Amino acid sequence: MSDRPSTPLLDQIARPSDMKGLSDAQLVQLAHELRQETISAVSTTGGHLGAGLGVVELTVALHAVFNTPRDKLIWDVSHQSYPHKILTERRDRIRTLRTKGGLSGFTKRSESPYDPFGAAHSSTSISAALGFSVARDLGGVVPEGLGEAIAVIGDGAMSAGMAFEAMNNAGHLDKRMIVILNDNEMSIAPPVGALSSYLSRLYAEEPFQELKAVAKGAASLLPEPFREGAKRAKDMLKGMAVGGTMFESLGFSYIGPIDGHDLDQLLPVLRTVKARARGPILIHVLTKKGKGYAPAETARDKGHATAKFDMVTGEQKKAPSNAPSYTGVFGDELVKLAAKDDKICAVTAAMPDGTGLSLMAERYPSRCFDVGIAEQHGVTFAAALAAGGMKPFCAMYSTFLQRGYDQVVHDVAIQRLPVRFAIDRAGLVGADGATHAGSFDIGFMSNLPGMVVMAAADEAELVHMVHTAAAHDAGPIAFRYPRGEGEGVEMPEEPQLLEIGKGRMIQTGKRVALLSFGTRLGETRKAAEALSAKGITPTIADARFAKPLDREMILKLVADHEALITIEEGAVGGFGSHVAQLLADEGVFDAGFKFRSMVLPDTFIDQASPKDMYETAAMNAPQIEAKVLEVLGVASIGEKRA
Repeated sequence: MSDRPSTPLLDQIARPSDMKGLSDAQLVQLAHELRQETISAVSTTGGHLGAGLGVVELTVALHAVFNTPRDKLIWDVSHQSYPHKILTERRDRIRTLRTKGGLSGFTKRSESPYDPFGAAHSSTSISAALGFSVARDLGGVVPEGLGEAIAVIGDGAMSAGMAFEAMNNAGHLDKRMIVILNDNEMSIAPPVGALSSYLSRLYAEEPFQELKAVAKGAASLLPEPFREGAKRAKDMLKGMAVGGTMFESLGFSYIGPIDGHDLDQLLPVLRTVKARARGPILIHVLTKKGKGYAPAETARDKGHATAKFDMVTGEQKKAPSNAPSYTGVFGDELVKLAAKDDKICAVTAAMPDGTGLSLMAERYPSRCFDVGIAEQHGVTFAAALAAGGMKPFCAMYSTFLQRGYDQVVHDVAIQRLPVRFAIDRAGLVGADGATHAGSFDIGFMSNLPGMVVMAAADEAELVHMVHTAAAHDAGPIAFRYPRGEGEGVEMPEEPQLLEIGKGRMIQTGKRVALLSFGTRLGETRKAAEALSAKGITPTIADARFAKPLDREMILKLVADHEALITIEEGAVGGFGSHVAQLLADEGVFDAGFKFRSMVLPDTFIDQASPKDMYETAAMNAPQIEAKVLEVLGVASIGEKRA
């Protein structure tokens, strides 16, 4: 405990109700201690630091003014929820963040009644808050009761279409609810687009110091117009509201902008809104990501996501890398292609660094597009780039591509447009848990007519697949690869163009064939080594393609073996299901052929290390070995142990 900050006031707060007797001056002190505790905790666990530091004062103010968990406080994305977790009966577990059996890095309904709605993808909070407010007015019943509905959404998340869909509906229904626009000008990447510029202008047009002076008198300004009951929130804070026309046109009363780090502004505004507001109201709060911790404030990403770090220096304790990351390999190869072909371009949705496109953006800015948190738009934009004669790579995490699936079907696949989908974070991803796992893309991409779906077994294979995708003009093509480091294989001097729909043989054996799709190939090889010690030498093949399947190779594996096992880092309905369909169509099962498919289990797997998550999924080398022994009828070691 000696290295932990002194937090005498925070030590007295186990839950938000304990804050009700604190003076405003004590709440300022509590915010200071909460910031120190957040920095200390994240230094030991790693995680999303900057977002939480930016909302410390806002978190304290919201829990001091409102009555959670009866009042529903919904954090959009919820990267910023660590201070909230500390104040809501979870401080004793805060140093288990993002670890196996520990606290989630996001809000999670099953974790606490103070998390009324789970999050991790952006732009859902206003829809959820509206749902809670309507449920309240319709007499819905939940254990904690239904009070206010408060959404806290960042300016980056506000750029997504879903946020505007929700605001439009909320304005129409005219339900009492509160949206707090946490405007820090900093989502994962600097926010892009006209909305960001509009928000910037709102507080650039008048001296911010004058706004602060007006806001300090907010308590005296607000009540009388509220008592009149006829004026909107903008009128109640005359001179303070320098904009908000766009939000008001959607039916929201607008207050702001106010300083999100000044409790003298936050507390009176929130108290008055709680006491008097009618209908939907938007409070525009200005904050600074990474606030109060110099290493985060000065970092380019404001400490968005960090490894464990030294609290004094902010230096991150990252293990030395033994192999290039898959993301880095993709980014490097794309730049090489772009240098040779001026039709190559790239699209991402607020993740240029995460998807490896930062180098492309630096070298060829006119051909690299960050569309903001707008995957639907990004996919259709890429489709039209392809229709216009360009060669677009649409680089998105598997879990985020889900948000643009209708556009993949309707705008890309039906029109057979050659969009190249670079699907990052395929499979299980570790500390971010189920919300960020790339579990479903094999299934949802492979069932689309004309879609080519590849998976890289290692970083050298990824090089070949990037170049194969660039050369493929006959329709859409996708390639998937995981988070983290490659296998450490030798990189090719010259990339190969892979023949579409052709796999490769890795080793020839007898009795059982192991057909791997993706990076489980390494574990498959380890399993084969262990089996060889038992006198069993399996055949190993790397499918490379889930669509189209290598029909010839698969049927030869069937002809030459008594059993076939497919292995993939995806949910049921993917590669193995397509293989099973082929075998059924060919009548292979009529003669009693043995077939097994190893897929992710039919459950969402909580955060842990990737190795532990694949252990839970029963997809590491020992489980592959056991599956071979089972299908061959060989008793596994320890099976009859008491």
